[in-house]
Amino acid sequence: MTQDRLLSRRSFLASSGIAVAFALAGPALAQHAGGGEGGAGPAVVAPELLGSLKSWPHLDAWIQIDAVGHATVFTGKAELGQGIKTALLQVAAEELDLEPGKVTVVTVDTDLTPDEGLTAGSHSMQDSGTAIRNAAANVRMLLIQNAAARLNVSVDHLETQGDGTIRAADGRSLSYAEIASSLALHVKAIPNAPLRQTEHFRTMGRSIPRLDIPAKTTGGQAFIHDMRLPGMLHARVVRGPSEGTRLKLPERSEIEAMPGLVKFVQHGSFQAVLANKEWDAIRLMRKLQASPFELARAEFPTGSVEETLKSLPAKDIVILDVHKPAADPVETVAAKYSRHWISHGSIGPSCALAWLRGDILTIWTHSQGTFDVRRVAADLLRYPIEKIRAIHVEGSGCYGQNGADDVAAEAALIAMSVPGRPIRLQWMREQEFGWEPLGPGMITEVQAGLDASKRIVTWKYEVWSNPHNNRPVNAGGVLVGSEVVPAFPVPVGKPIPMPEGDGSRNSNPLYDLPNMNVLYHFIKDMPVRVSALRSLGAHLNVFSIESMFDELALVGDVDPLDLRLAHMSDERARRVMESATQAFGWRSRKKETPMHGFGMAFARYKNIGAYFAVCLEVKVEQNTGQISVVRAEASIDCGEPVSPDGIRNQVEGAIIQSLSWCTREAVGRTPSLRTTFDWSGYPILRFLDIPGNINVSIEPQPGAPFLGVAECGQGPTSAALANAVADATGVRFRDMPITPATVRAAVVNL
Repeated sequence: MTQDRLLSRRSFLASSGIAVAFALAGPALAQHAGGGEGGAGPAVVAPELLGSLKSWPHLDAWIQIDAVGHATVFTGKAELGQGIKTALLQVAAEELDLEPGKVTVVTVDTDLTPDEGLTAGSHSMQDSGTAIRNAAANVRMLLIQNAAARLNVSVDHLETQGDGTIRAADGRSLSYAEIASSLALHVKAIPNAPLRQTEHFRTMGRSIPRLDIPAKTTGGQAFIHDMRLPGMLHARVVRGPSEGTRLKLPERSEIEAMPGLVKFVQHGSFQAVLANKEWDAIRLMRKLQASPFELARAEFPTGSVEETLKSLPAKDIVILDVHKPAADPVETVAAKYSRHWISHGSIGPSCALAWLRGDILTIWTHSQGTFDVRRVAADLLRYPIEKIRAIHVEGSGCYGQNGADDVAAEAALIAMSVPGRPIRLQWMREQEFGWEPLGPGMITEVQAGLDASKRIVTWKYEVWSNPHNNRPVNAGGVLVGSEVVPAFPVPVGKPIPMPEGDGSRNSNPLYDLPNMNVLYHFIKDMPVRVSALRSLGAHLNVFSIESMFDELALVGDVDPLDLRLAHMSDERARRVMESATQAFGWRSRKKETPMHGFGMAFARYKNIGAYFAVCLEVKVEQNTGQISVVRAEASIDCGEPVSPDGIRNQVEGAIIQSLSWCTREAVGRTPSLRTTFDWSGYPILRFLDIPGNINVSIEPQPGAPFLGVAECGQGPTSAALANAVADATGVRFRDMPITPATVRAAVVNL
């Protein structure tokens, strides 16, 4: 791919039949930072509109129709492998009433698309899908109005035909191409443009081939790692083995004499090598990384998660405090649950390309915050933001803030030192494991009571966590920002307010409980580098809540499903629980052998997103502690389904990733170093270990708002596994990861 081949908004409009003024305003360094996961996000200028139309209300910010009647759709959300590009295309095609083949989707590019904040938190369909749906409905409405004027008929006598034509009751017709040249789309959307009804859908609700899959399955250019630019140099950063360490390099003159080196880049303690060939860059990096290193900060704590977190100062935030009349408890259960610090485990190490041509710096990045990459680069380089363009390109493995933002800033800095030459910077596997922000370790404590009629009457819940939202919006948020001289201050972590929450996410049960006290111990000081990882605190919070429900069910001798249904009035929540358990055969489940068990769990993501329930059947090998998931049965309600196959893909991925987190993943460390640098030290679920069968049913919700899918399954799946293992073994495991060694130690002598 070359920059010249990339579609520019100017070149697109030059080839279209439309004359419009641009809806995209000029950028500003401090505005619109973050967003999409509890951050500030783009400013709201049209609160009466839906989704991201609130911030970008003009139709031409989202949709253009060219001289042949084809549509180009612009989204500020990125394709991360979740299939969003395909789903958004379906949304646009449906509301424009065009064949999908006549719609092109342009994903996040700071020169072309609206700034919709981060692509995170399962917000893409809620934000961008809703905006595109309503923008497309507005455009279709304008096309019909234009046709009515030309044909001198009422709009009530016109219908779109699904192929880019509008036909009148008398048989006359006009094509979108014939109308496009006279249709101005630099107009503000109206909130009530008529939407197409579910029973008339031609594209939404169907599974069409995903746009991002062919290159991935045929060895094509699928990821940023595959990009090559003419005259490109290869770069590698030279750092100590893990965060907090600093190398003692040889004299600069000695480094610059090394064969194969094109340039040694040094700013403060940031160092990188440039070479014409990638292998030369790796070889040079390896040689320099053999230099002695020192720990440049205080030693890291190596105690348990509980010891570490409770030793740090916390700010207490009351999440929920409900008191209603209820009977006194006759049975009380108290338990602690924990999750260790975990890695993103991205299959591809972080990578970025950058190119300074003239005075324009272009950055290609797989960060979830492409607009923030631009802001960070402008801050770091003290360079006019108008002269920086950031373009998202898919990376292989993206589950939050891994090293993608760091490597993009580093590539920008390096590119400024070799004007006119594109550079490609890729971290090595050990650098990704050694330096990326981790998913925070967390602990919870729960105390709950049952009355004589088996109803939960008391619920006291506490959660301790570092912030999960340290995504960079300026130079202080990336590694290189603290390495250059003068260094940029590292931003202070802040909690995300509910209902999104971060460590508090999903700590407030959706269940109807008369007395609930939920307290978030927010720990600002971070003993290790942490930031966003898929589902944030919902993973442990749902794990804890759903584990406690099973512990209460056991004490009360109540079926776990019945206990949940008895405390749930939300009909959509009840429906996914009943759907999953019916498909699973929950009521007729029967243990065939010892160490054979069943577990279920439920959550509504953030209590405002998708509803999700899952049942698991497991077998435990008593002599080894190995857990085998025989089958998984899931049910999801994510509002109006757009791409059923895409939804199933997302749920299947969430189940597999959650099982990996729950049974294997924990970052190791000593007081001075991380110790898990590759897949042998940091195992993840392998293909042979995935459930033998995963079924996903989708609850239809015609006309309901989109709710997003991606992160709804993380918490419930880990909880269902813990519940199933407890059912199989009679032993409750409350601390993740539930490894074979942990299980074996507990069950081998039973």
